[in-house]
Amino acid sequence: MRLVLPPFMAILFGLTASFGQNKQLLYDFYEIPQSLMVNPGVKTMERWHTGIPLISGLSFQAATSGVTVNDLFANDVIDFTTKVQERVLNVMSRRDDFSSTSQIEGFNVGFRGKNRPDDYYSFGMYGETDVIVYWPRDLAILAFEGNGGPNIGRSFDLGDLNVRGEMVNVFHFGINRKMSNTLTVGARAKLYSSVFQFQSINNTGSFVTTQGEDNIYRSAIVADMELQTAGVEGFVDVLEEDTSTTRKDLTSLFTERTLLGGNLGLGFDVGFSYNINPQTTITASILDMGFIYQSKDVKNYTLSGSAITEGITVFLPEDVNDLDNDLWQQLVDDIEESLPYEENDTGYISLRPVKAYGSIRYDFGQGESRNENCGCAINVVSASNQEFYRNSIGGQIFLIKRPRGIQPALTGFYQKRLGRAFSLKTTYTLDKYSLTNLGLGLNFQAGPVNFYILGDNLLGYQNIADSHYASLQFGFNIISWNDN
Repeated sequence: MRLVLPPFMAILFGLTASFGQNKQLLYDFYEIPQSLMVNPGVKTMERWHTGIPLISGLSFQAATSGVTVNDLFANDVIDFTTKVQERVLNVMSRRDDFSSTSQIEGFNVGFRGKNRPDDYYSFGMYGETDVIVYWPRDLAILAFEGNGGPNIGRSFDLGDLNVRGEMVNVFHFGINRKMSNTLTVGARAKLYSSVFQFQSINNTGSFVTTQGEDNIYRSAIVADMELQTAGVEGFVDVLEEDTSTTRKDLTSLFTERTLLGGNLGLGFDVGFSYNINPQTTITASILDMGFIYQSKDVKNYTLSGSAITEGITVFLPEDVNDLDNDLWQQLVDDIEESLPYEENDTGYISLRPVKAYGSIRYDFGQGESRNENCGCAINVVSASNQEFYRNSIGGQIFLIKRPRGIQPALTGFYQKRLGRAFSLKTTYTLDKYSLTNLGLGLNFQAGPVNFYILGDNLLGYQNIADSHYASLQFGFNIISWNDN
């Protein structure tokens, strides 16, 4: 029988890092222009901003809900096989995952409309990589322990294989409108250009070994499995050619895919901020409601059917003279006929991982009252003052749609402002990755130059190898107010 698992397993076990998508420190941190990217309806105060290309917004996050590097490779006296058995196989479930997300902004620009200064427009481009791999518990046990001994009669669930990943370049344009002194709404349109995508998310089937009749054991497999890929083969072909122009060819292919030469898709974000009273604000946003039609450079692998075998059956003594390779080849042919492994180039639609945020914020510690001079027409026309509060406290919720359901996170935060120049935000987050996630964010404004740095799970930096979560975001912008 042809070896069918490697295309699936190579992707599965080749992904050992894990990242998350929650940007709880950036969310509603409205002093930072990039907060528009997680809520297009966030409060905006600047007249215009421009990010410094390639360093205006960089985000790298890492997490694992299961085993850590230190669990397996710590320099202790425990045997590695024992570690795998006790810390991985006996502990991790099919809902544990390894996932990855990183973002790099190419450019990000925003400006207030001249004729409608209550509207703030923003546009830009960023690249995103997102991968999630669920722990294939049954397949891992089958590979580690085999199907004999205590596993006789156990049905191994082939649906435990669940993996999805993509690299995509995103072009976006958003409008943020101040409807009144209490309500701000926003929306953002997105055009996706896929660099590559792969997914194997709807697998079903089982593998079981029982006592046989003609032989010692009987094995039965029922499978309906598929790995879909788009954009992967192009890069593989270039690497396999291995010529003097390989690096140049890879760069050219990558550039073409990022600049609308890949598979294309559409999406949008929406959000709002609403002041219940002068000191209490609620916000919400939904991001990446969209899809990509994968039609170019598609290659899919399928395994579908059922087979039962007891191996090669030999009747003695009459079959003694017929023991040759034909018996084995006949067995292989029979299994492949019942359980065909095939390839095709059928296009498919991949959905983006939809995300949702919500928050409530209470401002206190009034510092000063100032005339709103940011180009916000509603405040200017009404000649009202905006109260400036030095402190904020509140809570946030984050939800993301993953292949095995909605994944939530809860965050409590405190923010301290020292004038317009300096803001500090601290967070405590509860999610499937960590119960001790303390984060710290800093925003610094020196004239028109804006710098921010946001770090999560600070306690984990004591031993990165033993950490279940790590996150870092930073960037530089130029911001213009009416007075600079």
